[in-house]
Parts: sequence; C-alpha cells; structure tokens
Amino acid sequence: MKLGICLPHYGRPIEVGRILEVARRAEERGLDSVWVTDHVIVPERSNVIYREDMLDPLAVLPWLAGVTSRVELGTSVVILPYRSPIPVAKLLASVDVLSGGRLIVGAAIGWLEGEFEALGVPFRERASRSDEALELMRALWTEEHPKIQTKHYRVQDVVASPLPLQKPRPPLYIGGASEGAYRRVARLGDGWHASSTNHEAFRQGADTVRRLWKEAGRAGGPFLSLRIPILIDGVHRPAVDMGLIRGRHTLNGSAKQIADELSGFKALGCGHVALEVSYSTFPAIFETIERVADTIRPRVAD
Repeated sequence: MKLGICLPHYGRPIEVGRILEVARRAEERGLDSVWVTDHVIVPERSNVIYREDMLDPLAVLPWLAGVTSRVELGTSVVILPYRSPIPVAKLLASVDVLSGGRLIVGAAIGWLEGEFEALGVPFRERASRSDEALELMRALWTEEHPKIQTKHYRVQDVVASPLPLQKPRPPLYIGGASEGAYRRVARLGDGWHASSTNHEAFRQGADTVRRLWKEAGRAGGPFLSLRIPILIDGVHRPAVDMGLIRGRHTLNGSAKQIADELSGFKALGCGHVALEVSYSTFPAIFETIERVADTIRPRVAD
C-alpha cells in the first residue's frame, strides 16, 4: 500500500513557504504522493473547510512538479464539470510531462450545488458533463490526431499536444459512492477513489465496482484508493473548526492503531491512501508526516 499527504492548500491562511515544506518533507521522508483538492468558488454559508484561502489545484500542480522530484502528484479530486475539459486535459498532460510522468488524476462530478450555480454550470448535468470530460481526456491523452464528437465538443483536424509522458496515459481514479459513480469507474476509469469511509462501506463499494467492471467486459480489475482524515493521538492540534470534518470517518488513535486500520483497507484491496491533514496546525502536520514515515508506512508498505 502507498501512502501520501493531502497538501494543506485550503482552509487556513496561505503560507507558501510552509506548504512547500510539507511537500518536500513528505518526499524526503519517503512518502509516496502529495495530493491537491478542488473547489473554485464556495458559497459563504457552506460549512466546509474549502470555503476560505484555497489555492487553485490546477495552479498548485505544476508548481509541485517543479519543487519535487520523486513523489506522485494526485488530484483528490478534480471536479470535472467546473471547467472546460479540453484546456484541463492539456494542463494535466503538461503536468505529467513537467513532473516526469508522476501524475495521478482523481476525478468526480461534484456535490456543492451553490458552487455550480456560481459557475453557471447546470447541477443536473454534472454527471453527463463528467462522462463527456472523461471521454475527451482519454482521447486527447492517447491520440496525437484525435477524432471524437460529444454533446458539446467536436474534435477533428487538430493536433493534441503534449501527450502525457505516462503510457498509455495517466491513471484515472473516479470518486463517489453512488451507483452512478461505480458505473463510471467501470466504463471510463482505471480505479475507484473512495473518501472518508470505514472498512465495511469500502468493501461494499469495492465489490460493486469489481462486479460492474467485470460486467463491462474489462480485463484485469479496478485499482482501489482512498482519501481519509488522520488524527494521531498526541499529535493533532486543530487549526480550524473540527465541526468541518464531523460525520466523516477518520483514522483516529495511536500510530499503531492507525496502521492496523490501514492494514484492514489493504486487505480489502486498497492500494493507495491520501491522508488528509489540512484541519491541523503546521507543526502537527510535520509531526504527522514523521509518524507516518517512521511507524505507519513500514507496517503497510508492500
């Protein structure tokens, strides 16, 4: 199992030097990945950590490509209907090239209706627009002269560049815990990216994704990944209102207890976990990285 850190680029005053230190510390201590999170313009009354001081993930990604050299760079998740998919496909392909082929694309349809309204995107079309974006990305990342027509786009007689460095393309992990999300994984993704779930819910989702994958006639099986908050005893000191993560399943306890819970996810087939730390102070984040590197990762690494 691989372990990474969700970069704290939201929910706190922006301190670029400390954000940089988190990314570099994660890499230096042997963690596998650094992840960014996507919101664009959040309604004032939304009780979410992403509401304030959020750097745009598609700006942070190329910066990360330049300030790191080994860790994988993931999106957990980019909300596909928020933006025009062709420029996003080009930007992400560019990040893969600039990073030396280290990009992981987690993607989802979104859920915050007021954000869709502010962006002028019909909330009821978010699923179909996401499918359209995934179809376009798959074509633009694998065909130098793509020919594809969707509801909103007609692509032909053009050159797609750059193509990603990874072949055939960067992995696409689809987030969500609905039947539609599971079917989207089976049709258009390479894996499932679960969020803040316990063992039983993860098992049920994974079983459903595997069944639909097989029904779709796809070879092999889907990759399984997870994003989840982590609270280590004796380390955590909240930087934001903890009510912002209330109701979400968390990894909570001693480093050994957390390693044991992660081992349970590993036994269910989970191959990569993005640990969410953005509700913590920076000193607690740095200490979390140390505990993960020294105690947790050795117990769950392949």
